[in-house]
Amino acid sequence: MKNPIFSNTRFLYALLIVQIIPLVLFPPSVFQLTSQKWWLPVILVLMTLIGSIQIIRKSNARWPIYLVAFSHGFNIISRLLMLFPQTTETSTFDGLYLVFSVIGMLWSVFMLWLLELPQVRQVLVK
Repeated sequence: MKNPIFSNTRFLYALLIVQIIPLVLFPPSVFQLTSQKWWLPVILVLMTLIGSIQIIRKSNARWPIYLVAFSHGFNIISRLLMLFPQTTETSTFDGLYLVFSVIGMLWSVFMLWLLELPQVRQVLVK
């Protein structure tokens, strides 16, 4: 069953632009320069931007989709690895970090699922 919205080029390009949100969806404390956690979201966003730009430029290569998928997969893995230590770092529970992490992981799972659909790949890689 094909969904016409996933064959819409404008919709897919809009998703390529907003896909950066789950990669940087962290509490503001993560992005302090004294923290050692800020560089991972920055690198994932750079990789995603490079892949997205190549996809929008109508590159025939498949590596841009793989780079975007790698970024989202690594986002899920890194958030799972940091989830428990970060939410219980102090004696208080950091619920904001937990909520942001779950939203970011679910959004990345959606993007991974979407990039694997044959109709989406057909539109993105021509």
